[in-house]
Amino acid sequence: MQNEINLKSVREFDSGILRPAITGRDMYYFSKRVMDVILAGLLLILLSPIMAVIALAIFIYSPGPVFFKQERVGARRIRRGNSYYWQRENFHCYKFRTMKINADPSLHKDYVQALIQNDHKTMTRLQGQQTTVRKLVNDPRLIHPGKFLRKFSLDELPQFWNVIIGNMSMVGPRPAIPYEVEIYKPWHLRRLEAQPGISGLQQVKARCITDFDEQVKFDIEYVDNQSLWLDIKIALQTPLAILTSRGAG
Repeated sequence: MQNEINLKSVREFDSGILRPAITGRDMYYFSKRVMDVILAGLLLILLSPIMAVIALAIFIYSPGPVFFKQERVGARRIRRGNSYYWQRENFHCYKFRTMKINADPSLHKDYVQALIQNDHKTMTRLQGQQTTVRKLVNDPRLIHPGKFLRKFSLDELPQFWNVIIGNMSMVGPRPAIPYEVEIYKPWHLRRLEAQPGISGLQQVKARCITDFDEQVKFDIEYVDNQSLWLDIKIALQTPLAILTSRGAG
């Protein structure tokens, strides 16, 4: 797998130049987009009372903006001649704010670097304790409601808007942070050969309980086997994965 992407193609993709997309999926992508817009729109309407309560709780415990906007790395499928390609695309991902205003990102950046390098010693030091969860659980930057919102992925509800405007899909690999992509191994970039999603195969099979390489392998498995049935299956499994809080810390 690691030999499937040579360094030249990595540099090209990193610069925004194109990578070939799997052919024969036009109807799938059209149907997926229609389903994304309908489902995201319905959920925004149905969950709006819960979102209003979350916004109020955030403002009460930490007066200031209730939404958090962060640059993420995704990909857009575009046509060139008779072929389709994935083009790297940075966009703003929306979440409910779970951290103090102007929180220093260096702690998370250091943890992500240790995670990608599989540096368990550094991860344990940054966590303040040994844990099997592969995400920064004991984050001192969190506001009071923040840990609860993250545990049940409620902070990600505003991303339905990202789905509606076309930056994200309901199902796909999670959107990466630019400083994360900068230290990817070449074969990690294969997870960018799909539109990023709110939920994905990695989230329902091993939500932050496996090493980074294993997480990426789940994303690549999804990239190679995308279908409406797989998307529906992942979507149906997502609520249980969230409610059990497996891997959420």
